[in-house]
Amino acid sequence: MAHAVSTFLMFSGAAEEAVNLYVSLFKGSRVTHIERYSSGEEGAEGAVKKAVFEVSGHKLIAFDSPVKHDFTFTPSISIFVDCDSEAELDEAFKRLAEGGEILMPLDDYGFSKEFGWLNDRFGVSWQLSLE
Repeated sequence: MAHAVSTFLMFSGAAEEAVNLYVSLFKGSRVTHIERYSSGEEGAEGAVKKAVFEVSGHKLIAFDSPVKHDFTFTPSISIFVDCDSEAELDEAFKRLAEGGEILMPLDDYGFSKEFGWLNDRFGVSWQLSLE
């Protein structure tokens, strides 16, 4: 049996900026651990080697990959958040959409009073719903 399951996010130099944005959006979110690359290591000195954080109790891990890849995030996998209030949903959607791409604008699609889907400026896909 698995010891733990976490969402893992690979960035190319923007991990800390992304993590700080994500934990600022939802109550109960926090950074629990951050480790940085040191001089002489494979990654850029000071870049995020491993950041562990929680978004409303969901554990995620992020890092800045020292290896350049020809791929990035895809909306096929997204972080789904049930928001407590319309104000929380609206503010999170607005901030995540800055510099990103809206896939489904905030609206009532029948399965939620208010729902929106977007890719943030880092390429991470988010689905926000009003519970």
